[in-house]
Amino acid sequence: MTMASHTPLPIRSQVAFHRTELSLILGLYGRMVAAGEWRDYGISCLKDCAVFSVFRRTAENPLYRIEKHPKLRLKQGQYCVIGLNGQVLKRGHDLKSVLRVLERKLIRAVAD
Repeated sequence: MTMASHTPLPIRSQVAFHRTELSLILGLYGRMVAAGEWRDYGISCLKDCAVFSVFRRTAENPLYRIEKHPKLRLKQGQYCVIGLNGQVLKRGHDLKSVLRVLERKLIRAVAD
């Protein structure tokens, strides 16, 4: 059997964060780790969304989820931050402005 006769497997499409998006998210993550607020993270690339989950401890539910839903980019915005109880804290078209809701928590953590 030659390579030319091999039928390629179908490629599953997944949503993922782009390098620039991850740079913004990981920059915030690093500052929160330095402040002692966050300890671990997980990234999920799913069929319809990408999720960056933040944990205080590894074995817990995520404190926050930063989600990217490309299908919502023309509606309410493809980025959102979701809190521990499932409440949407901020949604929008610009990731940097959506992440500001978590930046405020960093200012409080440093001020305490």
